[in-house]
Amino acid sequence: MRRKRKDHDVDGLVGEIVHDVRHGEFGRSLSILTGLGAVVTAAEIYFEHDKASFGNRWMWAPIALGPLGAVAGVAGMVNERASHTMLPLASAAIVANGLQGTYLHARGIGQKPGGWHNARYNLEMGPPLFAPLLMTMVGGMGLLASILRRRI
Repeated sequence: MRRKRKDHDVDGLVGEIVHDVRHGEFGRSLSILTGLGAVVTAAEIYFEHDKASFGNRWMWAPIALGPLGAVAGVAGMVNERASHTMLPLASAAIVANGLQGTYLHARGIGQKPGGWHNARYNLEMGPPLFAPLLMTMVGGMGLLASILRRRI
């Protein structure tokens, strides 16, 4: 008969992750990763949208959300109250903007010559369809960090 293992019985990296999730460290780590991810993503988006000359005013939204996500991520790491108020609000805004960006990029591909009938070419030459989902993932990490148990 096999004995049921507890989190401290699991070996290696998996055991450390399980321990961190159960004891509140993973939420703090995810908060700071959200902040760093928001900055890196906003910088990349700035360079890509600059190539397109910021032709649509909504191109500025993810760049503005980058610093907001960074502040919320750092605040969520150091302060439990911020991790349950500021972090989920900023993260929800980032997720919403990422989904909006996916829609706008899909619309942009459809507006290229040939539209979606010429998808093979337009997916390569048009706006990157899946790039805004990176922004959505950063916001999703922040939402997850905000609901995880904190260290006691």
